[in-house]
Amino acid sequence: MRVNRTLFRGVTAGLMSGALLGAGAIATGAVADSPSHPAAAPAVVPQNVRLELPAHTPIRTPQHKAVVRHHRKVASRQHARRALTGSPKTIAHALVLQRGWSNTQFGCLERLWTRESDWRVSAENPSGAYGIPQALPGSKMAMMGADWRTNPVTQIRWGLYYIAATYGTPCTALEHSYRYNYY
Repeated sequence: MRVNRTLFRGVTAGLMSGALLGAGAIATGAVADSPSHPAAAPAVVPQNVRLELPAHTPIRTPQHKAVVRHHRKVASRQHARRALTGSPKTIAHALVLQRGWSNTQFGCLERLWTRESDWRVSAENPSGAYGIPQALPGSKMAMMGADWRTNPVTQIRWGLYYIAATYGTPCTALEHSYRYNYY
């Protein structure tokens, strides 16, 4: 026979609360006008005290949390984002600084990609590596944009993502390239 757990829990909780009520009433001396306790005086209970709680239980008053209102940031014409333009090196320099990397890291990136592709967007390796960062296969760069074959910004964004995920920094990637002749 299967027992309904909800019913069982409800009955158990009811029995437990009844036991606690009885124990609380006895502990606080709230048993009044009982024939077995004729000397017990009626207990005066303040209105804000709940009788079902044991005497040692603190009573909490509801506290209202502060309402946090988030204001939508609206782009103003005054602070419009500028498109990344210029040579691939100029674009890469801006994106390296945007990532929080230093000019030293850009110097390492400049040497690395000069070794790999000489900063040519359509550079292709016999192994199938493609673009400025020499992604293998080149189609990996599609995660940054469908224009990965021709757009230096898309290729540079992917290359920086790859370097950060694999090596941490361009200088570490350059060291690996010097040691193993690839990165």
